[in-house]
Amino acid sequence: MRETVSLIAPEGSALSREQVAGLVSRVCSEADYRGKRVLLIVPDGTRTAPVGLLFQALFREIGKVTKAFDVLIALGTHQPMSEPAICQRLEITGADRRETYRHVKFFNHAWEDPEQLRRVGTLTADEISNITDGLFAMEVPVEINRLLFEYDQVIIIGPVFPHEVVGCSGGNKYLFPGVGGPQILNFFHWLGAVVTNPMIIGNKWTPVRKVVDRAGAMVKTDKLCFCMVVASDKSLAGLFAGTPEGAWDKASDLSRKIHITFKDKPFHTIVSCAPAMYDELWTAGKCMYKLEPVLADDGELIIYAPHLAEVCVSHGKHIEEIGYHCRDYFLKQWDRFKEIPWGVLAHSAHVRGIGTYENGVEQCRAEVTLATRIPSERCRKINLGFRKVESIQPEEYANREDEGILLVPKAGEVLFQLKHPPRWARGNGGNGAEPIT
Repeated sequence: MRETVSLIAPEGSALSREQVAGLVSRVCSEADYRGKRVLLIVPDGTRTAPVGLLFQALFREIGKVTKAFDVLIALGTHQPMSEPAICQRLEITGADRRETYRHVKFFNHAWEDPEQLRRVGTLTADEISNITDGLFAMEVPVEINRLLFEYDQVIIIGPVFPHEVVGCSGGNKYLFPGVGGPQILNFFHWLGAVVTNPMIIGNKWTPVRKVVDRAGAMVKTDKLCFCMVVASDKSLAGLFAGTPEGAWDKASDLSRKIHITFKDKPFHTIVSCAPAMYDELWTAGKCMYKLEPVLADDGELIIYAPHLAEVCVSHGKHIEEIGYHCRDYFLKQWDRFKEIPWGVLAHSAHVRGIGTYENGVEQCRAEVTLATRIPSERCRKINLGFRKVESIQPEEYANREDEGILLVPKAGEVLFQLKHPPRWARGNGGNGAEPIT
């Protein structure tokens, strides 16, 4: 078992480049990597983290003695990144790419291409039933990008934040869904939605985390993981190196301390500003997930994103077909929706939030409104509210928390929770969910 090596900056400060380089040197000795093939797995541009800092430190330490030192982008189902975008992610210039890093190969994960995947095992129906407390009883094939098996060492680099599907991101999540196949991906996203976002987000040992770690154990390639905990100014508050499970365990504890903001009362109006790194509603939905716990009943959450004009390139057709609805809307009409990719159903339910579906009537707890470049007709078609983006001046919503109005200038990563959560955020998220086989 690989020991976890930890660095935590004193409160109010950040880790220096020298400290990061020192940890990398301690964990990755030149002698251990000489002549080996190394594959780095890093997140795409939708995660805030100094990925380049780690990439460059690793390259300086071992890049010149390895037989291969390559990069695979953990896209999940996101769009492929261009070479300039990957360079930006790795914080290198075009000249750096042509000179220092000219032998480094860049790969985008292609989750829907069977030729790029290898099956590593199957989660049995009994395992799934045990992990999900009987909510699901079904076999789930586990596939992952076959590139992992062409290298001697896989090194995972990525941040840890509260996460709506798995609880806390990082660790094996950069394998599943990062570079995983569609069946495991669709399964555990829907599992998270069935349990519900408020019951999952910010918690460590969720059913989805158990699925992700069980799947990760099926990948027998040697794995080293660097888990980063990123402060609000994009600096490193902590860095943890070890197995995906061990590094994540310690990093998630620190993340829960610095990435959760507690409020005394819910807000009837929330303006949740999406940063430019969320260029589709598929990712900008995080602006709802992280704020749903402090959104009042019958309140309105506005996703403000003047740059955003697309729902989702990969899954837009399905989203247009089903729209955005609460979990029970799908569960109580399961025969109608079960053939839709479950990851799409999960996204829909997460964005729309908690609600009920009784006697053919859907009643969502609160409203979700888009102030984007997506036209009003399209918003209505997908069952979301619409405001003209020009009608929202974010500064007008600032410093009005006493009035029940909250402005979040950069939403999507920090989680907001109530000090005293309501029952719907504490109860059994599986209520109303029949076992799915």
